[in-house]
Amino acid sequence: MCAARRPIVDAIFKHNVLLGQVTCSSASRRLRYLNTSSSHDTGAAVTSRHALIKSIPGGRKTVSDFQELYEATKKKFQSKKLPVDVHPDAVFACNELDLSEVQVYGFDYDYTLACYKPILEDLLYNLAREMLVKRFRYPEDILDLEYEPNFAVRGLHYDVEKGLLVKLDSFLQLQLGSVYRGRTKVGADEVLKLYHNRLLPIAYVEGPNNSYRHNTNSKMVQLADLFSVPEMCLLCNVIEYFERNRIDYHPEIVFHDTRTAMGSCHPIMHATVMKDTEKYIKRNSRLAQYLQKLQQAGKNLFLVTNSPFSFVNCGMSYLVGANWRDFFDVVIVQARKPKFFTDESRPIRLYDEKTSSHLWDRVFKLEKGKIYYEGSVRQLQELKGWRGHSVLYFGDHPYSDLADVTLKHSWRTGAIISELAHEIKTLNRVDFKMSANWLQMLTQLIEDTQDEESEAAQVCLRDWMDERDQLRNATKNVFNEQFGSVFRTYHNPTYFSRRLFRFADIYTSDITNLLKFSAAHTFYPRRGVMPHEYASHFI
Repeated sequence: MCAARRPIVDAIFKHNVLLGQVTCSSASRRLRYLNTSSSHDTGAAVTSRHALIKSIPGGRKTVSDFQELYEATKKKFQSKKLPVDVHPDAVFACNELDLSEVQVYGFDYDYTLACYKPILEDLLYNLAREMLVKRFRYPEDILDLEYEPNFAVRGLHYDVEKGLLVKLDSFLQLQLGSVYRGRTKVGADEVLKLYHNRLLPIAYVEGPNNSYRHNTNSKMVQLADLFSVPEMCLLCNVIEYFERNRIDYHPEIVFHDTRTAMGSCHPIMHATVMKDTEKYIKRNSRLAQYLQKLQQAGKNLFLVTNSPFSFVNCGMSYLVGANWRDFFDVVIVQARKPKFFTDESRPIRLYDEKTSSHLWDRVFKLEKGKIYYEGSVRQLQELKGWRGHSVLYFGDHPYSDLADVTLKHSWRTGAIISELAHEIKTLNRVDFKMSANWLQMLTQLIEDTQDEESEAAQVCLRDWMDERDQLRNATKNVFNEQFGSVFRTYHNPTYFSRRLFRFADIYTSDITNLLKFSAAHTFYPRRGVMPHEYASHFI
């Protein structure tokens, strides 16, 4: 940091004597006050130092004046208590939700009722990698490219035009330092040269209709579910291979081939998981208790999933027991969400378990114990009378699971975000809390000092900005070295967070975290501090 120091009060005292503005006794009182500030009034001491420095003419301010201010801020930081830990099983409210108003509980299956072990990502990656080589005739050397589970995080965007994997915040700003071509980080200068701006136009990200769903005319595709994490790694590994071997490629073609390969291997993945369920699905002994609790409270339950019946039946039998269907009033498989929530004319069909096919009979009512196929939410609502805020639906995907039901049908929604477990564990680390606290206070110091024009101020500001950059990277990398937190860029919420908070009334890491709450519990959102309320009586 800044070099040699002398007490700031010495400089202030000499300056005031020269100007004849204060007497020796008043300067002495200031000296005693600033040098004897205790931990409980360090904030007042820092404020006083700010005021006294500003009273010195610009040419008389020295590096040590600002160093004293830095040290006072540091002392204030050290006197602050660290935040309490976040409970790892907590349920977080984005919008007030009164469970006493909810009569119907709906669930997705994958990553909502059934959560998978990390080895499933390896399986998907390996199957898709093999399909790229055998079906799409990609170079056989790609079979040697191994899966790196800690490379990507959910919620990133892939630029199909430029072939870059990027992280955006809620304002559509690129997070510099988290832009990758293949597995290689792209420097800030090149990123700004490619995009001409750090802030991207909304039409570039979301298409001309500014839809939350991917538009074929947009340049960006968001990878928003957990199945997309191995897809992102495979995509970047393939691009890295092409780049290093100087093989010409089209970024959009590579993306669509990778996505097609990943989607096409799901039936193989289903069969593999069914053969060894315990290897791939996390055992959750509390799931049956939660479903039973809802049933005993007189609630109606339904399941709507894109997965096939055989796969769901195998997993639910493992998790809940062979009689798992007794908990649900309606079970709909291969629903083809999000079309299930948007299409009007897709009839619900009865599924024949004996022939593993759907029947052509018209469905006039939805009966407990039977399995249904495809259909639409309009028919579900008409046949069961389940509408509006009396329905609470849980899923893991902010768009295909939650967006339409809340925007178009006024259902209440809950998001199951399994990454929260890792995020909360990281937030609770003492070193992270200290770095985050000091980052906030150092940023405030920079903001308060930045308009000082003296050379001494500018020297210290450069040092402080360097330290701030190091802190920003440290608090990012502790979550994921390449892309940081799923929920934050350096300081803003991510694009993923923005959509999650809009489409989900509540969110948590596991569906059974709700087991400890009564059926009449109300979730209240925390009162957020708006920028104009900062440091006000609202805090």
